[in-house]
Amino acid sequence: MSYEIVGIAILWTFLFGYLLVASIDFGAGFFSFYSVLTGHQNKIHNIIQRYLSPVWEVTNVFLIFFVVGLNGFFPDAAYYYGTALLVPGSIAIVLLAIRGVYYAYNTYGHSGKNNIVYMALYGATGLLIPAALSTVLAISEGGIIVENSTGVHLQWGQLLSNPYTWAVIFLALVSVLYISAMFLAYYAKRAGDKVAFEIVRGYALLWSGPTIVASLLAFFQINKQNPDHFTNMLNIAWMFVASFICFAGAVYLVWQRRHLGVSFILVMLQFAFAWYGYGRSHLPYVLYPYINVYDSFTNSTMAYALITAFVAGLLVLIPSLILILRLFLFDAKYVRGEAGKKG
Repeated sequence: MSYEIVGIAILWTFLFGYLLVASIDFGAGFFSFYSVLTGHQNKIHNIIQRYLSPVWEVTNVFLIFFVVGLNGFFPDAAYYYGTALLVPGSIAIVLLAIRGVYYAYNTYGHSGKNNIVYMALYGATGLLIPAALSTVLAISEGGIIVENSTGVHLQWGQLLSNPYTWAVIFLALVSVLYISAMFLAYYAKRAGDKVAFEIVRGYALLWSGPTIVASLLAFFQINKQNPDHFTNMLNIAWMFVASFICFAGAVYLVWQRRHLGVSFILVMLQFAFAWYGYGRSHLPYVLYPYINVYDSFTNSTMAYALITAFVAGLLVLIPSLILILRLFLFDAKYVRGEAGKKG
């Protein structure tokens, strides 16, 4: 396997990790605020906070690795994406900062707790951040970034009027809520909190329909935006069929209130098949038609160093996450809210 394929596979894996972990985080933030509006705060807020408390500080590690790796493996990415994404990227950074401020106040202070304004900002960022970041996928299909004698330019009119852009944003929003609700349903079930489980189970079933509709909408919009990519997707259609089968299995288990752990594994497989299928069919381009994985790749010495460093990073990051899961999220006392209690 060539350095180019190994490099893009590593980057895609880090981004997939961010997709899962951040989706649970962002969706939980929105549900936390929504629970205040619907009067369910006392029923599900504790479950959400027990998940967020040990996890929020490591969520963005995946994204940082991806951004650094993208510019390291494909130096042209900084030139094309850096200029064009200055505004969308800045918006995402500001939203992440707002979210971090809420975490700081909520975790280490008292003035931010139960404040409706802070909760509203927290909930809103849970949807606005994935919406802002998802525009990169639309841009990568081509026709939105142009290069001329004055440099690289993002065509805002084309971006905002493009149906594919809004299809991707819609998919990002509903996927975040679906992934988060499916995980929280499993987590509430493991905690033995029947009231919270029934509420988040309802959320999971509610957002499962829009998720599959949004997936189909984005899939067929690619045909209009980038016919070559759509053809490549049809050539590996089995991956998307497998994704749908996993989706159906996950929703069925939640509907039956059975095997919630298996259900969330199916959710992860659902998005893994779709994510890697999309990435594989996107090759050899990172950005149509400017960044080709073979023509824009770094030199072999740098590639070897980066691959070594990123594999080492995965070998450290994954065990660290497993340790967090075992010490906190899946600890019998912690998951039931009994940590620190006597007896």
